[in-house]
Amino acid sequence: MNHGLGHLPHEPVHRFSKPFVRFLRIEALAAVVLLLCAAVALATSNSPWSVPYMAFWETPITIGFGDVEFSHSIKRWINDGAMTLFFFVVALEMKREMVLGELRNLRITLFSMAAALGGMVVPALVFLSMERGQSAGNGWGIVMATDTAFVIGSLAVLGARIPRTLRLFLLSVAIFDDVGAIMVIALGYGSHVDWTAIAWAAGALVAIVAMGRLGIRNVAVYFAFGGMAWFSLDVSGIHPTLAGVVLGLMTPARSWVSDNRLHAILDKVVAYPRGEHWSGDTMDRKDLRRAGVAAREALSPLERLEITLHPWVAFAVLPLFALANAGLPLSTTAVDWRLATAVTLGLFCGKPIGVVLFSYLATRLRVGIRPKELSWSLLAGGALLTGIGFTMALLIAELALDAEHLDSGKIGILCGSVLSAACGLAVLRWLTSLHQRRKTANASSARSE
Repeated sequence: MNHGLGHLPHEPVHRFSKPFVRFLRIEALAAVVLLLCAAVALATSNSPWSVPYMAFWETPITIGFGDVEFSHSIKRWINDGAMTLFFFVVALEMKREMVLGELRNLRITLFSMAAALGGMVVPALVFLSMERGQSAGNGWGIVMATDTAFVIGSLAVLGARIPRTLRLFLLSVAIFDDVGAIMVIALGYGSHVDWTAIAWAAGALVAIVAMGRLGIRNVAVYFAFGGMAWFSLDVSGIHPTLAGVVLGLMTPARSWVSDNRLHAILDKVVAYPRGEHWSGDTMDRKDLRRAGVAAREALSPLERLEITLHPWVAFAVLPLFALANAGLPLSTTAVDWRLATAVTLGLFCGKPIGVVLFSYLATRLRVGIRPKELSWSLLAGGALLTGIGFTMALLIAELALDAEHLDSGKIGILCGSVLSAACGLAVLRWLTSLHQRRKTANASSARSE
């Protein structure tokens, strides 16, 4: 009996729609976990355990390789090391959508990229207009990125009333400006550049490309050379999380074993004889081993890595980041309200204005096209959510601001993110309810006729 006949036929669209839905579900649940961890960090940093809690994240950890040692605090290992996995998964998702998903359409991709660019440039200008000449003026990068998990989590609150096109648009905008933000971090907030270390990092990346061309498929080998690239960038003065983006974009999106070859190999296994098979290197045993490799390699490296790493990033890396960075001892904070306001307005006002303005310019200049199902009103409502900058904003604030201004920057991030989430959800709920009422009224009118 063929059990496959009991299911609907498999279509090519499922190859990218199912991973996309899985990605959204994990992100939505991750947003809840991330919010809880942020609340725990904020509460603990204002409790009697505040001092030991904040001191714990500054505990140094040293990793040595012969005469070479890397010593960083726990917080920095999380921010620079663990967050590299986050950017790696972000880059994997972006590449999958551009190779297999709806972003294969170049003009739709350019539309989302234009929106992301506007969501970076305009808030930075808003921030600089308020902080020009001030000691915290270097914090312009704080307002540039969107928190992917919180945006998707916010959309999950509204459920099925949010059209898929809006989800894809906001996801692609968040991913593009996260990648843009890491470029800003690498280039704008790096220290003195060590070109020898950069040469080592480049050599590791070239070795990864060469191994792929030679057909080497051992993930551990790639992990070792990826680690070499990370440590080299860490020494170079360029922020090492850039390694995650580069490695993610380098990951092959095509499978090594085709469907036809997989079926041919599995057909041999179907004929595998029954009985005890304890001995030797027989052809039947070789067929079994070959089938195991074929089943694994029928999924592309991109798919396998995303399936494996995404839950770890969502439920381990990001919560750890929130616990380490969201602490804010309010009782001892001398607030720079000018800075806090600049960050708040950059996120709450600059982000949505930039997204809508550059989206409109992209269509007027015929650079990109807006998906037909995505109305301008829904796009504008969704753009409000791009002001949720929590994770990336905190990461950049740690790099851009000194200890005197860091807590003020965090206050601005929390205020801007909360306002963006509340207003974005309220506007989208109103728009979708209005659309549903119109749809119901039209249906009633059609029945009466």
